Amino acid sequence: MHAPATTAPAPSPPGTRPSALHRTGAFCARHPLSVIAVWLLVLAAALLGSKTVGATYSDEVSLPGSHTQTGADLLEASDPALADPNGKIVFHVDSGTVSGHGDGLDAALDRLRDLPRVTAVSEPVTSTDGATAYVTVSFDEDIKSLGSTYVGRLDDATAPARHAGIDVGYGGDLHDIARAPANDVAGEAVGIGTALVVLLLAFGSVAAALMPLTTALISVGVGTGVVGIVAGTLTFATSAPTLALMIGLGVGIDYALFLTTRFRQDVIDGYDTETAVGRTTAGSGKAVLIAAVTVAVALLSLYACGLSMIGRLGLAATTAVLITALAALTLVPAALGLVGHRVDRLRVRRPVAETAGDDDGWHRYARVVARRPATFLTAGLALVVLCAIPLFALRLGHIDDGADPVGSTTRHAYDWMAEADGDGFGPGANGTFTVVVDLGGATRSADQVADELANALAKTDGVARVTKPQPTRDGKLLVTTVTPTTGPQTAETADLFETLTDRTLPDILADTGTHAHLTGSTAGQLEFRDTVTERLPVIIGIVLVCAFLLLMVVFRSLVIPLKAVVLNLLTTGASYGVLVAVFQWGWGDRLLGMSEPVPIESYVPMMMFAIVFGLSMDYEIFLLSRIAEEWHTGHDNQKAVGKGLSLTGRVITCAALIMTAVFLSFTGSPTVVVKMLALGLAISVILDATVVRLVLVPSLMFLLGRANWWLPAWLDRRLPHLTV
Repeated sequence: MHAPATTAPAPSPPGTRPSALHRTGAFCARHPLSVIAVWLLVLAAALLGSKTVGATYSDEVSLPGSHTQTGADLLEASDPALADPNGKIVFHVDSGTVSGHGDGLDAALDRLRDLPRVTAVSEPVTSTDGATAYVTVSFDEDIKSLGSTYVGRLDDATAPARHAGIDVGYGGDLHDIARAPANDVAGEAVGIGTALVVLLLAFGSVAAALMPLTTALISVGVGTGVVGIVAGTLTFATSAPTLALMIGLGVGIDYALFLTTRFRQDVIDGYDTETAVGRTTAGSGKAVLIAAVTVAVALLSLYACGLSMIGRLGLAATTAVLITALAALTLVPAALGLVGHRVDRLRVRRPVAETAGDDDGWHRYARVVARRPATFLTAGLALVVLCAIPLFALRLGHIDDGADPVGSTTRHAYDWMAEADGDGFGPGANGTFTVVVDLGGATRSADQVADELANALAKTDGVARVTKPQPTRDGKLLVTTVTPTTGPQTAETADLFETLTDRTLPDILADTGTHAHLTGSTAGQLEFRDTVTERLPVIIGIVLVCAFLLLMVVFRSLVIPLKAVVLNLLTTGASYGVLVAVFQWGWGDRLLGMSEPVPIESYVPMMMFAIVFGLSMDYEIFLLSRIAEEWHTGHDNQKAVGKGLSLTGRVITCAALIMTAVFLSFTGSPTVVVKMLALGLAISVILDATVVRLVLVPSLMFLLGRANWWLPAWLDRRLPHLTV
């Protein structure tokens, strides 16, 4: 434990009433056991509630007015059975034919027809050599709502085929329940363990290291529990709980770290426990509150894209962030009050103060940058731009079952269907298009339209097969299936989609008085990609404007927010570039457990932009608030920057290392989208906390000098005052 300072801390001016945050922190410090007990009760209630409400998660996207949605609606209105959710069950033998293995296949099909929720089982479609066959199984409710336990029923039903020596795989939309549930426990343990090591090195004591970790785990448990409860009413995407856990754990540890660091310094300076906790909550707590609100605004801006699935992903992450911020303002002060001056007990090394004075390493580093700011700026920009170069090859798409782990039932089904040379149905069989022709107002007979449609589709480049167009029961529609020559996640299949919707179908039906719509899962994913690409600039614009306005009000400058916006754009671009190199080009993808290169999932860039911008504002606010404080107290620009780096450099570096470790731990997830988000966020955080905060920001501030703080007087008078 540190000896108190030789001079007593200055008391508050007479008549000064402590702020609400100060009073909140002091109250929690006086009643630590009660506050901690309340949080533990809330944790238990949240986890229990999430298990009892029946949460639902689905990646199904609705695009009202789109080709795919219109086609699906026409099918459901004309023949509801055609619109039933369905998936494929694939049967395969390594030698001989499926039909040559006794009656195992027939027995399996009979059992499948008797399963609850099954409305129809098609006749088997067999490959040329007879080694592979598949059936389409239709259900009377969304497949995902059947739950993973339904796979056991499917296994029981197909057991006769397996006993006859026939391998079985589940494909199509059955992957929603057939994929092994994500088990990220091992990865999370690695991330938490790494965070603990960093905290031990940062604080030098077990007590100080365990507090941020323990409080973060409690708050993130509450956050994920609340997300699960909300999921009983709102349907979240399948990655929502993992995203909430990942973001909540990262910011939860960071926020607690910032408060614990400030508290330790006040203890070193001689304040009693209650006063130190109150000061900590009033000071760093306010910065945490503003940072959390900034992250929340960035995440909630995702609703502006008009896609509920994307908006709700932002809502799930926002819920976790706000709950961890609330814990930072109540639970952390309670824990600090409970530990008090014993914060440095159980030492692993000698604890040190947060700054060593005007000649510490950070001040010396600042002087080095000040001597050659242009050199540091050029080097930092070169590194970030180099990372961003692959961004220009970015290709958005949907990750199909071909990226599932080798040996999984969904991967088996995909590979058997895709095998060429007569041993399957070709890669396009995993991502067919359904063409729906509305015959209302037709000027030709249905047979004539069907013949012209089939002939034109068969001649289209990239089409492997076309089924004969068939009328629906009421005769209002023609329906045909188009099989591409390439797999669903390839650029060629995306080009075929555009060719069919923009040229082939309009040209074929131009003089027939009919209209065609392309629908099905693959078409829906491609149309979703196009919609996300179109609306991404809206999200970027909203986030940039909000960040600019916040920083302008806080730091009373036009230059600082402009610099922050530009640098954060560069950081985001660099993280996008790394994703393209790793996932799309396949550089090092084996290290992440990937079996093949994949496109960037269509909504990942939008999600990453909002999250990265929100998180980067945390470090921006913590660093610049200290620099601004020194500047406004009369120090010159170089002194202010050096002091700001000295006071925040170590804690920001530790926070970034912790958040990076947490994010990287999720790259072990079996879900490819989670891998992408985890790696992208880890790269952006480490670049932001090192290259941006420690190189680009100080070098630019040295070059700009007094211009950093330029704000027109007329604007200064009209802006509200908000300090950190």
